[in-house]
Amino acid sequence: MSAQGLASAQAKMTAAGVTQEAIDVFSHYYRELEAGATGLIAEADIEPLPQPTRLADIEIGDADARAALDRTVILKLNGGLGTSMGMAQAKSLLPVRAGQTFLDLICQQIRAARATYGARLPLIFMNSFRTSADTLAALAAHPDLATAGLPLDFVQNQEPKLRTDDLTPVEWPADPSLEWCPPGHGDLYTALLASGLLRQLVESGYRYATVSNSDNLGATPDARIAGWFAASGAPYAVEVCRRTAADRKGGHLAVRRSDGRIILRESAQTAAGDMAAFTDETRHAFFNTNSLWFDLTAVLDVLTERQGVLGLPLIRNVKTVDPTDPASPEVFQIETAMGAAVEVFQGAQALEVGRDRFLPVKTTNDLLLLRSDVYDVTDSGAVVQVVDTAPFIDLDPAYYRRIADFEARFGHGVPSLRDCTELTVAGDWTFEAGVVCEGVAELADAGEPRTVAAGTVLR
Repeated sequence: MSAQGLASAQAKMTAAGVTQEAIDVFSHYYRELEAGATGLIAEADIEPLPQPTRLADIEIGDADARAALDRTVILKLNGGLGTSMGMAQAKSLLPVRAGQTFLDLICQQIRAARATYGARLPLIFMNSFRTSADTLAALAAHPDLATAGLPLDFVQNQEPKLRTDDLTPVEWPADPSLEWCPPGHGDLYTALLASGLLRQLVESGYRYATVSNSDNLGATPDARIAGWFAASGAPYAVEVCRRTAADRKGGHLAVRRSDGRIILRESAQTAAGDMAAFTDETRHAFFNTNSLWFDLTAVLDVLTERQGVLGLPLIRNVKTVDPTDPASPEVFQIETAMGAAVEVFQGAQALEVGRDRFLPVKTTNDLLLLRSDVYDVTDSGAVVQVVDTAPFIDLDPAYYRRIADFEARFGHGVPSLRDCTELTVAGDWTFEAGVVCEGVAELADAGEPRTVAAGTVLR
């Protein structure tokens, strides 16, 4: 049945206009899945990553840093719709500060880096078929950002969800769009190759790429890192941060015992019996920020040698075809992680950076913090934390998870959190203007909608 399933999936992708390169990569992982691959990485097969080079210790001459940045292209992962927050458009179009969106601030950061270092520094977004049109429309307000001869975006691929019982493409007539899923951000390399952009960048004289999530405003263009990466001669590097208890769920880097290669292990690649070790931030001390640097020529050479199949480790996700309907058919979503390519390249490195380069917004808790006075935004678009330790935020997901509900309850602005260490909100509370939170602030569920009056100080 699985041979028929692969043929059906290939035909479905062809009919939908998916590139042959993407079909070949999907077929590679389909055969792995068919053979029983789970993608699990056993704790017994890895060792903790030793202390990597620290950004704080790097010394690079200004001329070398400028030269390296001028040969660097900025790639932003922008395929997400922010569905976890109830959004229906690219998360990068969400207002962050004073009406400015993630995209606006990213553009501001690029302009500032170009002016400071005299670098070409193209900005290119990897969109999904759901985010491309909205993003390009928003970029029309920034006509100076385009680089002559290069596109502003390229579109990641899509693949069929597969029934777990027979590995055939699932059918869901109630909403055919739910029959498809993205292949994870590991699709970056396939999409770069299939679009022709990878070869175009190399032929245009660019040597390096740095990739980060569009919702991480900490990942600003950095000439010092560019200079370090160029001087290192490494084909690939991953920015990592030291883990804390709050980072236990995120993927971590480790060293594979069999060959000494640096690898990335995600929670979905960890067996239940190894989860205690996976979440032990004292054992696996460095997590993947999903900000990467790679040599464009090295990636092109390996993809050419491997006929477009980089061979990243499989991530097998079990879902239901309709995420909102647990009774809908169970499916496999075949995914790969972009950072897993670290194991493909001999001589790949890790670089420890500060938390200032890792400011992702995954929930409205993160958004509240980013909009508050805990952070300032500089003229260059950089987001700077102005307190020693950011407070812990826990908003009741029943009333604040969706962005529309969040905006309704903070319609007069977010509270001051500069002197706060923890804010916990249970129940339905609407905040009026000028609320100040100090120390440990907590609002209990009143059992009915309530209002925090203007000027209230919560302690």
